[in-house]
Amino acid sequence: GLELLIDSSDGFNCLKTFSNGEEAVQGLPAICPDVVLMDINLPGINGIEAVRRLKTQCPRTQFIMSTVYEDDDNIFESLKAGAAGYLLKKTAPSKILDSITEVYHGGSPMSSQIARKVIASFQQKNSIDEADILTNREKEILKLLSKGLRYKEIAAELNITMDTVRTHTRHIYEKLQ
Repeated sequence: GLELLIDSSDGFNCLKTFSNGEEAVQGLPAICPDVVLMDINLPGINGIEAVRRLKTQCPRTQFIMSTVYEDDDNIFESLKAGAAGYLLKKTAPSKILDSITEVYHGGSPMSSQIARKVIASFQQKNSIDEADILTNREKEILKLLSKGLRYKEIAAELNITMDTVRTHTRHIYEKLQ
């Protein structure tokens, strides 16, 4: 379904699909695409481990995790493995394409549900130290993401450019490992 969506959309091209983690780990380094949508629950090597291995071989490739899982462990393990974004499979096709574009241009797509999980993680751990590593602007952007606003809407609300929103979102991911 994703291959059809991507290939039928202007400006997008699906180079290859793989049916399991082993095939991806073996085949992706030969093409090192710009962006990879990776499922966490792959047969064999799971998506998190595949990203961990592939990130060293394809350092410029940006990985977006696509999954049904919303639990904190999968989210944070994916980001620590090198994913630049995390989307739920129930994400609308137009938002999936927007996310691919965002990560291609240096952003880090985060669905509102995932942004809420990041905020909840801070609140549950009562971890002032972790929350303090984010700047006030990054916290503002994270809160707006958790409300479901798109980068364009956040940029307008904060009177900054979309590139600045992308950069701040990328920094959020980096700081939270």
